Formats: sequence, structure tokens, C-alpha cells
Amino acid sequence: MVWDGFVAFYLFLAGLGAGAFVLGVLAGWAKNPAPRMKKIAFLVVLVTVAVGTLVLVFDAKAGLGNPMRFFLLVTNLSSVMAWGVIILSAFLVVAFVDLVILMVKKKTPKALDIVGLALSVCVAAYTGVLLGDAGVAFPLWNMAVLPILFVVSAASTGFAAVLLVTRLAAPDEAAGLPLLAKASLVLPVLELVLVVVLLAVTASVQGSAAEAAAASVGALVSGAYAVPFWLGFVGIGLVLPFCLELLGRRKAGAGEAAGSSKALAIAGELGVLVGGFMLRYLVIMAALPVVLA
Repeated sequence: MVWDGFVAFYLFLAGLGAGAFVLGVLAGWAKNPAPRMKKIAFLVVLVTVAVGTLVLVFDAKAGLGNPMRFFLLVTNLSSVMAWGVIILSAFLVVAFVDLVILMVKKKTPKALDIVGLALSVCVAAYTGVLLGDAGVAFPLWNMAVLPILFVVSAASTGFAAVLLVTRLAAPDEAAGLPLLAKASLVLPVLELVLVVVLLAVTASVQGSAAEAAAASVGALVSGAYAVPFWLGFVGIGLVLPFCLELLGRRKAGAGEAAGSSKALAIAGELGVLVGGFMLRYLVIMAALPVVLA
């Protein structure tokens, strides 16, 4: 099976949900807990991962239109996709149970949170593994780098989505976690470094895959996808949020209006979401298969 651009929606939503769960747990474990942020995070998880899973099932031509294909999809344990559906299902169950307990008891069991954290990392990494298991050799879909890159991007997009909703629904909790201020600066840099590594590793491929590898990197850096790569992913998705975070800190330090800093933060979080989707879309669309003579 070879993926097209449509599956980028699944990769984006699943990764976002995984990152959102991590932030929800951190919000509950913080020295000064943020219960509303945690609730928002778990709601984001349920919506995004559920919708993302439906996109994956639809793209696999399964579901109600072909229930037998869906049955085979989840029972073929030699398939990476089957394990992905199982992991996603378990993750959704844990997130749902966590949310119900949070609604009833106001505090979730730490053991359940830890299980959810492990599953969230698996979900985020799986979105990268899924591409590498396409059945056709795509040098850009490097199994050593892509899962790590998607885990970091999942954290960025998940944090951004939860913060965006929290700023609107519970603004007093949006700045309650010191870790988030550091993450908003560290994650874009780390993501950019991993993208550079991915491109460098791909460009260094030798042998029969060298032509496809060079063409994939060229398509992103200077070819057909250069504009969305540099403008959509690097510019809007990484550089803009990083700069807006620095500017917001400067304005806050200077005692300027809180509304101005909030507007900058929201713009930065929207930029992160745009960049997270663009990353997955571009990785799919720019990848060229190895053609054996």
C-alpha cells in the first residue's frame, strides 16, 4: 500500500492527539495543577484521534463499506497497520476512561496516566513507522529518523492545540506550567534539527536508491514543494512561533497589555498547527520510490 496526501490528515490528527494527552497528564502532575487544561487536553485527544482513525479506515477502504476488509485489517498481526489500529483503540479507551474519572473524581489514577503516556508515545511514533512500512522503498521515509521527528512534532502540535483552546476557555491556566514556555522554544529547534538530519540522511543514500533520494530532497528544498516547505513548514510552522514566543516574553517583561501577548501566543500556536500538518503532507508528497531497472 502506498500512501497519498489524504493520509496526512490522519498522521496529523493522531500525532496531535498523542501530544495533547502528554500535556494533559503534565497539567495534572504539575506543582500547581491545571484541571481545566487537563480536561481540555483529554477532550482534544478523543476528538482528534477518533477522527484521525476514521480517516485511516476510510483511506484503507475499510469500515462500513467493507466490514470484512476492516476485520482482516485488525486481525492480521503481521501488519504494522493492524498494530496501529490496536494501539489507537487502546489509546482512545484509556483517554476516555481518564476523562470520565476526571469528571467524576477530579483526579485520575497515576497508573492509568502512565499507561496513557506510553500509548501516546507509541501512537506518535507509529505515524512515522506506518510510512516506512508502505511496501515500497521510499528513501525519504527513513525508519530511523521519521518516527522520532513525528514524536517531536506530535508534542509541538498537541501542546499548541491544547494551549490554544485553554487560552480561550480557561485563560488563567494557560500560563500555569513553566515547562510550556521552555517547550515552545525548544521543540521548534529540535524539530528543525531532525528535519535537517532526515534530509541529510536521505541525500546520502547510495546505490539504486540514490536517484529517488536526491529527487525527494530536491523536491523539498528547491523543487515542486520548495514554497510550501520553506514558507508553510519552516516559516509559518517553526520560525514564526519561535519568534512570536520571544516577542511575547519581551512584551510581558516590559509590562505591556496581556491581550497583546495573548494574541501573539494564539498566532504562534496556529502557526505550529499549520507547520505540523505541512510536515506530514510534504513528507508524503515529496517522497519518491526507488525504481529498480
